[in-house]
Amino acid sequence: MDPREVSEASASTHKQSPEMRILHPIFHTVEVIGLVLIAIVTILAGIQEVMGMIERAMVSLSDLLMLFIYLEVLSMVIIYLESGRLPIRIPLYIAIVALARYVIIDMKEMSEMKILGISIAIGVLAVTVLVLRYGHTKYPYSTGDGRRSPRQHHQNATTKE
Repeated sequence: MDPREVSEASASTHKQSPEMRILHPIFHTVEVIGLVLIAIVTILAGIQEVMGMIERAMVSLSDLLMLFIYLEVLSMVIIYLESGRLPIRIPLYIAIVALARYVIIDMKEMSEMKILGISIAIGVLAVTVLVLRYGHTKYPYSTGDGRRSPRQHHQNATTKE
């Protein structure tokens, strides 16, 4: 571990109240257990979905979209466990796929206005993803410790040349 990281970690620990020094590791452990449970249940749901397709001897578009939702949930859990940060785009992708699946499954029973409303919601979510993507590309996050991300470092190096 870098000596700067050790001093920053100990400095942040000193700023915490005694209660938080005790509770923080407990909350972190509960968080990790919850994420592992979400991953396990998501895998089980995916297996059940596949078993249902095998029993029916048929695969529908809504089945495939449901599997995509499960995969996105798993990727969100993995990213959160690895980085400690929840990328906001993944829940937006999940919402887009879920709304598309909803329209596909219930289209025959929906009114035109409901289909239009859901379509507009999908469009708004898609534009939101584009705006977030553009903002992240144009104004990347710092690494959190005052250092620039590798992308920022590369951009500064190329502008100096």
